[in-house]
Amino acid sequence: MNPEWVRERCLSFPSATEHVIWGNDLTFKVAGKIFAHLVLDPAPVWLSFKTTPENFYALNERPNIIPAPYMARASYVALQTRDALAAEELASLLRESYDLVVARMPKKTRDALASGILVSTPVARKKARKKTRKEARKKPNKSPRKIHRAKRLQSRNRRKDAPPINENKRKSRNQAPRSRLPRRGY
Repeated sequence: MNPEWVRERCLSFPSATEHVIWGNDLTFKVAGKIFAHLVLDPAPVWLSFKTTPENFYALNERPNIIPAPYMARASYVALQTRDALAAEELASLLRESYDLVVARMPKKTRDALASGILVSTPVARKKARKKTRKEARKKPNKSPRKIHRAKRLQSRNRRKDAPPINENKRKSRNQAPRSRLPRRGY
């Protein structure tokens, strides 16, 4: 088994694409999701692919098959040698990997793949618009008395662009409240 055989097998699946990432590694994706990873440079692992949880545990008990680094939590296994699996078994496991990835995609993307449309990234779902913080916090209605008081305080300010005076806020607890009328310098 050589990398060219794996490449031909993976690209034979509908809408499968190959991408060169991390230097000289081939990653096979369907609709932007990885289903197999082939390392071309000499490395401890030469091929990684997704399996079912049952196959994940069964394959890991075989020699030269380990949990894939960084991807084991998603049930990916890695082959350390090229003769770890027979060609027929590897072909069926690669197809299973492709099918598992497709099964986890949104229905629109699966339908597009089934109709033969080349999907490079998953079809976006419409998301409900999230409310902003301002929209989430509705301001309580002010009573007419509070509105009148705020307007009166604003009109007493000497400068037009100055913020309104808030009598309830003091600089410290010991400080007396400000007088309502501005001081005259007589």
